[in-house]
Amino acid sequence: MQVRLTGVADPRSPAYTHLEGIGRNLHEMAREAGGQLEFKGVQMDLETEDSLESLKSLGKAAAESGEALAVNFSFHLHHMADESVSTSNPRDRLLRAVRAMGPRVVTLVEHEANTNTSPFYPRFVEAVSYFGAVFESLEGCHGRSGRAGAGAEAVRRGLARDIVNIISCEGGERWERYEVFRKWKSRMAMAGFEPVCLRRDGRIVEGVLGTSWGKYTVREDSGALFLDWRDRALVAASAWK
Repeated sequence: MQVRLTGVADPRSPAYTHLEGIGRNLHEMAREAGGQLEFKGVQMDLETEDSLESLKSLGKAAAESGEALAVNFSFHLHHMADESVSTSNPRDRLLRAVRAMGPRVVTLVEHEANTNTSPFYPRFVEAVSYFGAVFESLEGCHGRSGRAGAGAEAVRRGLARDIVNIISCEGGERWERYEVFRKWKSRMAMAGFEPVCLRRDGRIVEGVLGTSWGKYTVREDSGALFLDWRDRALVAASAWK
């Protein structure tokens, strides 16, 4: 089996500098699985009309070659402005552009928190609740030593930048705009997507979380899978067609 992946990152985002490493890791995974992988990293500002046209071209090329197109939004869409910030609403416009590409499946993974349209005080309370649970889970499961601890520390530093932006910035200066799943579900429906049923597979989750698995809970709700730490939902994952 041959898989062709295109990694898209905003040149203004730190994620763009990681595309090369992501490509290497994916090639190694494909080699171990006995498959063939072609990976390409692309620098693209998805809030511009030219970039959206480029995406449509990618979708057209995949359709003409008979390839099955899949799109993965993993912790990306919350960086984009919506109707509360810009009349052009880049967040929903991107979803409509992807729908026009005719993908077989679209996966969406996002923080389960609301830091988008709330005024300062409710947003502050939400940030304390959400990030408190995230940091507690990282500390409880990974500690601060060893390889897992180093990875968790990198996550903490990234989230610290998110917290500063969420708490201290307003308007267009606040780009960390998390939304809860019910809001993403509404956006996906308005863009023309239909939900795809996801089944909880404990073996897969256990393989990802390793020895930390017993301290988390994975549940199905409203067509999505939620990763919980104690009584707080941390992440929601869903699939669409």
